[in-house]
Amino acid sequence: MTVLAPTPSRFQLRHGAGFWVIAAAFLTVMAFSTVPTPLYALYQQRDEFATFLITVIFAAYGVGVMASLYFAGHVSDWLGRRRIILIAVLVEIVAAVVFLLWPDVPGLIVARFVNGVGVGMLTATATAHLSELRAVARPDEGPSTSGTVSSFVNIGGLALGALVSGVLAQYVVAPLVVPYALFLVLLVAAAVAVWFVPETVERLEERPAYRPQRVSLPAASRSTFFAAAAGAFSAFAIFGLFTSLAPTFLASTLHEPSRLVAGAVTFVVFAAAAISQVLTARLSQARQLALAVALMASGLIAMAAGVLVASLPLFVVAGIGAGAGVGILFRASIGVAASLASGPSRGEILAALFLVAYAGMSIPVLLIGLALAFLPSTTVLVGFAAVILVLVLVSGSRMIATRR
Repeated sequence: MTVLAPTPSRFQLRHGAGFWVIAAAFLTVMAFSTVPTPLYALYQQRDEFATFLITVIFAAYGVGVMASLYFAGHVSDWLGRRRIILIAVLVEIVAAVVFLLWPDVPGLIVARFVNGVGVGMLTATATAHLSELRAVARPDEGPSTSGTVSSFVNIGGLALGALVSGVLAQYVVAPLVVPYALFLVLLVAAAVAVWFVPETVERLEERPAYRPQRVSLPAASRSTFFAAAAGAFSAFAIFGLFTSLAPTFLASTLHEPSRLVAGAVTFVVFAAAAISQVLTARLSQARQLALAVALMASGLIAMAAGVLVASLPLFVVAGIGAGAGVGILFRASIGVAASLASGPSRGEILAALFLVAYAGMSIPVLLIGLALAFLPSTTVLVGFAAVILVLVLVSGSRMIATRR
């Protein structure tokens, strides 16, 4: 793979401007992926389906991301960054159209799966493209800016989408139409803008034979990898809860049916994750991990308490604390996993980590939905908090030990 630094043509943006266009497109796609969060309860009320179906609809997104990461997450290395990002945005446009034209449960499952496919194609590719564009535009700067921006727009986009959707769901006449129509326009604009961004990868005259992304684990340090993977799994399990069932729990357990509140709660959790990553970037990895474990543990305990006493303020504060810990823990988990190998195998290890992380976003949510058919929501939420707390404490302590 060769990074290009050509002089932009008259129809092409400069690399510095292209950096911000890709950041904006990345933000838009990630925001779109949380648009359905405040709307699930409205779909459920309209069609009168069981809560378990919400988890199935949501899990389709995680399956789409994992499939895309495995089959297409690495192809930009030889097909080019801009092309794959453009395809990913076009896939999201298809998802928006499906949401608008097929709003029944089967259509929602298809739309969420397609949404996940686009996100899986985009995440690693956009992160790499941002790094390469910044390296050409500011060669003396180092990778810190691109890393901070890519991390912030990734998680910040998730926060923004839920908030925008919650506001629209609360105040517009057609809450199941307007949010998708708005993001359809934004995604089309993003696709047009990405077209003019410079490419940073030289396309090979002879393409290598296609293969799915290799996933490998270092034999000498598998226990450390499993600790990092357990951390990523638990972090994304909390994300999964707040992007799928949190609005349902707010309405049924905490007696708060407002869609605006549902979107705002998801927003503050993801915003806390994004901000905490920025604020703790200069701490040592051991200190980051210790802080993440403390925040997530206290957040999970407070979340269980908030559910038991039916306190919305306590539940929100707990979500903010847990979200801040999630942001730090996930970034630290990536750092621990990436340190286990170098060269091509690093990409394979990170692929394995992301696959485990997105499994954490899907599997626990499905189990929660299934448990809700037999147990009270309070019992299920407290049980979820207890299981994830154990995972956080075990994985966090193991990773801290390896960093000292």
